[in-house]
Amino acid sequence: MIEEAGGQSKVKCLVWDLDDTIWDGILLEDQRVALKEGVRETIAELDRRGILQSIASRNSLKAAEARLMELDIWDYFLYPQIHFGNKSDSIKQIAASLNIGLDSMAFIDDQPYELEEVRYHIPEIATIAADRVGTLLEQPRFMPRFITQDSGRRRQMYREDMQRAELEHQYAGPQHEFLSTLQLELEISRMSEEDLQRAEELTLRTHQLNSTGYTYDYEELLAFMQADDYELWIVSLKDKFGDYGKIGLCLVDRSVAGIGMIKLLLMSCRVMNRGVGSVLIGFLQNWAIRESIALQAEFINTDRNRMMYMTYKFAGFEEIEENGPTIVFESRREQEVSYPAYMKVAVMADNAAASAKI
Repeated sequence: MIEEAGGQSKVKCLVWDLDDTIWDGILLEDQRVALKEGVRETIAELDRRGILQSIASRNSLKAAEARLMELDIWDYFLYPQIHFGNKSDSIKQIAASLNIGLDSMAFIDDQPYELEEVRYHIPEIATIAADRVGTLLEQPRFMPRFITQDSGRRRQMYREDMQRAELEHQYAGPQHEFLSTLQLELEISRMSEEDLQRAEELTLRTHQLNSTGYTYDYEELLAFMQADDYELWIVSLKDKFGDYGKIGLCLVDRSVAGIGMIKLLLMSCRVMNRGVGSVLIGFLQNWAIRESIALQAEFINTDRNRMMYMTYKFAGFEEIEENGPTIVFESRREQEVSYPAYMKVAVMADNAAASAKI
């Protein structure tokens, strides 16, 4: 059964055992083990839904990789951990590599001991007995409300991230020089109805780089988009390796005359080291200067978003109010800021075909 110790948040990554879980039998005893009934279809459907998948198995890496490739499912798994160490350690390594929280992961295995070992060391994870594999697709935690274009490409986008990470690891020069080799192109546009499903997904999935921790559903975002006293922008990014997709969101409340209050600023963790946060804040500062309004920002400490606090501070925001975990910042910029030379930034005017660089 699925343990509920990890809460009810949606699963971002499912980690599979191999022997008597993905396939019938033990690989080291039978090199021709066959997939369990329905497993291939389950893996493919989870992938279509945008749920990442990996492996934590006590096995021979060489033999397991060979068999998974023969079965034509090897490419579904990101950062597989196939060795004879503890599975809880393997899962922690997978989470670190994917840069996602352990509370958004699930683990499926046929052995009660292995499930208990993982639960003991990672109490927030959901654990699933292998005989429940046929019910996975019906479980609410594996059913995103929307399946967006970015959902279907999520695994591929992580594969592209691996290429970027490998290139970065090999690069010996300064960080800004490395970033200039990526040919980064950032686009900021006003929200359209076509973006709303992905925008909801972003608020539900993004925790580390979320300035307030707020989440909004489709209907709430639609209301903000249609309201005269709110500004709602969505951000996309691409580089020479491919398209990151829609990776950022900002919501500004203009209901108080002369003030633009940033109620939400978030970015996917996949772009954490690309300078996107600073660029997006710079865009908002330039916009506020042109609108002749004060730019303020609400920040709520969620114990996971310290980087967002530092991003505001580095951008020239000062604290003007504090109430428990809530801080209100105000920008002290008086002149427009320039975007970094390593990134091409385009701002779309109401999603028009032509973009204006501002």
